Amino acid sequence: MSVRPLSRQRGVAVVTALLLTTLAVTIVASLFWQQQVQVRSMENQRLHLQTRWVLRGALDWARLILQQEGRDSRDVTREDGVWATPLAETRLDQYLERERQNNESYDATLSGQIFDAQARYNLANLASANGMVDPAQLAVFRRLLANLQLNDAVAQAVADAVKRAYVATPPVVVPTPDGTGTGSGTGTGTGTGTGTGTGATGTATVTRGGSSSGSNAPIAPLRAEDLLAVAGVTQQAVERLREFVIVLPVGTRVNPNTAKAEVLAALFENMSVSEAQSLVVQRKRTPWTEGQPLKSAGGAGPTVPVAYRSDNFLVQSQVRLERAALETWSLIRRDPYDQGSRTTPVWIREL
Repeated sequence: MSVRPLSRQRGVAVVTALLLTTLAVTIVASLFWQQQVQVRSMENQRLHLQTRWVLRGALDWARLILQQEGRDSRDVTREDGVWATPLAETRLDQYLERERQNNESYDATLSGQIFDAQARYNLANLASANGMVDPAQLAVFRRLLANLQLNDAVAQAVADAVKRAYVATPPVVVPTPDGTGTGSGTGTGTGTGTGTGTGATGTATVTRGGSSSGSNAPIAPLRAEDLLAVAGVTQQAVERLREFVIVLPVGTRVNPNTAKAEVLAALFENMSVSEAQSLVVQRKRTPWTEGQPLKSAGGAGPTVPVAYRSDNFLVQSQVRLERAALETWSLIRRDPYDQGSRTTPVWIREL
């Protein structure tokens, strides 16, 4: 009769021991898991930090290329310049400190390309000096939409949105007797407008503010995707416009030496895209300059001023480091009054 209670006690002890063992194993496994998560988190932070430093080096490299190109070609920016040569995916494994210390092998690549921002139509040009829509620039944008087989009726709505959001003027140059010029701008609210320029190149720098007047003013468009806020603009239209338009902080002129045929044709009153394609072929042999300006086959010039030298560039960079990947777009502005020896990053966007 005394054996059953003893066996029951032994059974309870065995179950208790198993439960304690399971609990201990669970606790230890949880501690190891937490430690692994912390290690992985620190490793991810290190990888992302390394990718940002690599991208910073790539951006400095791009700035150096643009500086040298500005010194070598002060009057004209060609589409076949050194700056336009893309950087194919290049392995960076041998340059990383971790590779040399731990003798590991993992993927580390860098690729990128520089694009002329002034090869695209700048939507900021739609606002004129008096705070109204510039009719000549509106006509250019309307023709660009037609060349891209998009609804050109939305051009007025886009121009009105830019007019409401921006505070200053597109580039304006007033020649002076000594051959130089000054750019001027006006603004209200938080906006300011200042600028300087040269009569020879016809360029000016005008700063735009962030809102027009009052706290309820619409936010200024910053990229092509912001056009979705305009009535009548669809996602398909934005995707089509992405490579042909840009929104810059300052008014700029299109560079016909780098612009695509659709943008080039929009600069003229009556020019087809096929005719603009012939001009694209022509400029590869002889780019246009101030001495030999852009003209159509009939001898007519563009309806708006153009610039044969570009000082705004987009830099696309992509870094892959193991499982970390980072792609950025940067806007680099080259100082036109410093012989191209000074470049300034305007903004950097991560994708």
